[in-house]
Amino acid sequence: MGFATNMRMIALSAAIGLGLAAQATTAKAAGTETLLVAGGCFWCVEADFESVKGVKEVVSGFAGGSVKNPTYKQVVAGGTGHYEAAQIQYDPAVVSADQLLSMFFRSVDPTDAGGQFCDRGDSYRTAVFASGAQKAAAQKAKADAQAALGQTIVTPILDAAQFYPADAYHQDYYKGNKLVLTRFGPKKQASAYNAYRDACGRDQRVKQLWGTDAPFAS
Repeated sequence: MGFATNMRMIALSAAIGLGLAAQATTAKAAGTETLLVAGGCFWCVEADFESVKGVKEVVSGFAGGSVKNPTYKQVVAGGTGHYEAAQIQYDPAVVSADQLLSMFFRSVDPTDAGGQFCDRGDSYRTAVFASGAQKAAAQKAKADAQAALGQTIVTPILDAAQFYPADAYHQDYYKGNKLVLTRFGPKKQASAYNAYRDACGRDQRVKQLWGTDAPFAS
């Protein structure tokens, strides 16, 4: 086999390899969809939904406001219009948007327009950000949840919005080992998170509202 033929074979093999890699990347991307919700403290939403089979990752961040790349301090101080939000990345072959939305409404207090549990203010309000078929699914999930609860649900279904991830130290806070100073004294992040969640009354209120239908409240 001549040099030119060898080079053509090498080029062909490389092209095939690149094509297969591109197909694999496309297939991987096609196996992941996202759902963007606001459910009060994003640490809690992240902890809840990362326990769901089919959810690949949940990222804590901000959405719904007018400030680009906001910081945590800016958002909690008010005036940015942003919600604390969680971007749920999931495999639709394992868990559907309908299932996740049903769990979302039953993991929060959707009757509270002023925040969630002990966290008050606009940044802690609930919302679903969606468009197209996912927005229709969110509206149906809201109607179903309202019928099941028998109370008015104030959680809005908003248009899809730009999502801004929060700083790295907010990600997976619920299972972190870094020592932090809290009002309960120095604690590792995971312990601080558990103490905060209990003191904030999240699970207590969710169980009061939803009873055995609450998917995460312990």
